[in-house]
Amino acid sequence: MAKRKGLPKMLRALSAAAIAAIAVAGVALAAGAAHHPEDHPFSFDSPVGNYDMGQVQRGFQVYQQVCAACHGMDNLAYRHLGEEGGPFAAYRVRDHETGEMTMQIGRPAHGGSFVAVTDNPWVRAIASEATITDIDPNSGQPADRPGRPSDHFRNPFPNEIAARASNGGAHPPDLSSITLARHGGADYIRSLLLGYDGEMQGTLYHNPYFPGGYIAMPPPLNPDVVLYTDGSPTTVEQYATDVTAFLQWAADPHMEQRKRTGLVVLGFLLALSALLYLAYKQVWRGESH
Repeated sequence: MAKRKGLPKMLRALSAAAIAAIAVAGVALAAGAAHHPEDHPFSFDSPVGNYDMGQVQRGFQVYQQVCAACHGMDNLAYRHLGEEGGPFAAYRVRDHETGEMTMQIGRPAHGGSFVAVTDNPWVRAIASEATITDIDPNSGQPADRPGRPSDHFRNPFPNEIAARASNGGAHPPDLSSITLARHGGADYIRSLLLGYDGEMQGTLYHNPYFPGGYIAMPPPLNPDVVLYTDGSPTTVEQYATDVTAFLQWAADPHMEQRKRTGLVVLGFLLALSALLYLAYKQVWRGESH
């Protein structure tokens, strides 16, 4: 009988311990929970949306002058910038007044012919600004040369060990597909860039949008660090929005073509459904169901 009386006490003790463990776990999870990213009306969000190429060009400028110091883009080559659908795609158009052929960035409203990437002066200039370490064909030794359109984006570090050594042990992630690899996509990246509140914990920076609340990357953006030539504001919010648009394009450069193809397919299926319905009515018009 003594054992039976002691059993409820043991169960109550175990229940209390389990409740305490659950409560502690709940507090820990709440402490590490990240804020939901702020929704931003990007031009590419809707099923028929497209890229604002002016914004993508500005975003590339922010990446090139700020982000490229730590983050690579291994899946992107300079030639991709000048391919059809790219932010620096060039077209030849005829001047209606002089009759001469001129070259411009962006698809013209009427006419025009696409310029091959190898003949695109903007892409060639962007690539040549990068210093690429290659093998000298004469000596067989490593040698630096200007970049070419066929080269992949230059990685700021030769390997992961060097990257961690230069960033306090943290490995800056590759940005080629960052908007597709992170939950929340473009909204998350933009919110993260704008989420720093100045609080620190040791060498970590508080950011409520980052899982765990603290991130090794210092605030990367400051006002007026990148000069725009199109008159756009040089604010942190503008930089964050523009570079996020560029990163979204880099992760999904064929989005516009895919959406156009999807609309054509939907139109075809709707027309086919209508024809099938009319055929059904014609074939079975004299039959009772």
